[in-house]
Amino acid sequence: MSQGVTIGEASKASGIKAPTIRYYEQIQLLPSPPRTEGNRRLYDDRDLRRLRFIRHARELGFEIEPIRELLALAGDPNGPCETADSIAQAHLADIDHKIARLTALRAEVARMANCSNGSTADCRVIEALGDHRRCLSDTH
Repeated sequence: MSQGVTIGEASKASGIKAPTIRYYEQIQLLPSPPRTEGNRRLYDDRDLRRLRFIRHARELGFEIEPIRELLALAGDPNGPCETADSIAQAHLADIDHKIARLTALRAEVARMANCSNGSTADCRVIEALGDHRRCLSDTH
């Protein structure tokens, strides 16, 4: 692609909305592309590959800074893989932590959401939300 594509076309090709593409440029996750005489951005194949990389990483839950590091690693094909693996392992540990927290929250809400008879004066949901001591955990 010699001339490049507009931001709208880049958005369609990458699956990333135009305002988000502009944001990625602003935070320098994506280099600012050249512009036409009419000041329109033009993205090339390399930009589109980078945008697809970013979108896929975001879909997998990676935050911006780890994506920045992974992009730098991707730009050095002879570099060691252990840094990328380390970033992925840290993300995996974060996912495991979130799953454990969500599992505990689910158990707590399931426990308190087990009342369907009576009035709100006797409602376990209202009681538990009004008095944290009625909860199973202190840390939610």
